[in-house]
Amino acid sequence: MRVAVVGGLALGAGLRRGGYEVSVFDRDIDVSATGGYHITLDERAQSALERLVDPAIMRRLRASGSALRLRDRDALWDRRGRVLGYGPDLTGSASIDVDRITLRTLLAEAVGDDLHLGRAVSGAGRDELGRPRVVFTDGSSVAADLVVGADGTHSVIARHLAQGPTNRPAGIIGFSGRTRRADLSSDEQQRLGERSTMGIGPRGTALYVGFLDPVGNAALDAPELRMSITTGPTYIWGAMFPDTAGTQSLRDLCGTRLRAALLDRYRAHQWSDRTLEVIARANPSSVASFRFNAASTRATDLAPWNASDITALGDAVHATPPTAGMGAGIAIQDAADLITQLDAVVGGTTTITDAVGSFESRMRQRGSEALTTAMKTVRLILWTDTALGATATRIITPLLATTARFRR
Repeated sequence: MRVAVVGGLALGAGLRRGGYEVSVFDRDIDVSATGGYHITLDERAQSALERLVDPAIMRRLRASGSALRLRDRDALWDRRGRVLGYGPDLTGSASIDVDRITLRTLLAEAVGDDLHLGRAVSGAGRDELGRPRVVFTDGSSVAADLVVGADGTHSVIARHLAQGPTNRPAGIIGFSGRTRRADLSSDEQQRLGERSTMGIGPRGTALYVGFLDPVGNAALDAPELRMSITTGPTYIWGAMFPDTAGTQSLRDLCGTRLRAALLDRYRAHQWSDRTLEVIARANPSSVASFRFNAASTRATDLAPWNASDITALGDAVHATPPTAGMGAGIAIQDAADLITQLDAVVGGTTTITDAVGSFESRMRQRGSEALTTAMKTVRLILWTDTALGATATRIITPLLATTARFRR
């Protein structure tokens, strides 16, 4: 069976390992040319990945990952930096955080010569024999037995299948950056600790600060295998504001100008300077913007097409805001599940269409669950941008902070 994959390094790696004839086409010319943020892989995602890549690559991934079990409990705080509450005990967690660049580099290595970079896709269709094909922007095309779009939120393949977009803006624009822990004051290092935190303020302002330390908190103690781009304790943060014309204008800025504009925006909403130190001392070149997009939380709305020999997975189908930290992990599970269904085709017990139908049914449910989790936080942030929500946030957060202080 020949499979053409658009994007989808994890799927390509798994198909190659499974003995399929696969070609992976990616518009990027360098797999490492991506944002410097991190990806969370829970136990289910890691189990799926073990199906897709060789054990040696999994060992290198875990040697380059930051183990959540070695972190402090996550915390929720207000715009003054006062703790409102803590997350669950992470001692028994199998989850890891890994640099996005590290993960993509390892997956590209697993795909090997079947990866074709610099191939931008313009659409999908069928050749003269009725086989599905991928059409490229240069006018060329490639036919296969199965075409899979794993090309992200703005997927060309999923749009072809759905005859329109598969997601829409979620109402938030995010800005991300990286700050070395050593660059913060000792007081702020102590306040943030070795944990991930979320700060909530009125008028849709929020700030996520994730802690990443693939060296000190390595999931696998094997320094000789480590290839993380993060080499010391680092905070990878995400600033969030309502998706308005004013916020949109910030996306035209970069570097120090963007960093300064973000600080001004928070200060206008009376965030204290200590909560903003992680932004003020960030590496200016790391600061970037992105819009939150989301598919429907209803499983019946996802993949709204009849099963065939063209399909899609991951964010192409169930675009998930980063507020749940599940998007990449769910896409990896999609890839492993699709290969399981295709194995039955190779074994002669089903057809491609039926295998794809079974896969899409399971994907809808999996995507719906992840989206439901992610949208809870999105809706909370947007609720604080209402008159009632803003007033309630100003009144309630000091009370929660006082309660949390007494509990400690």
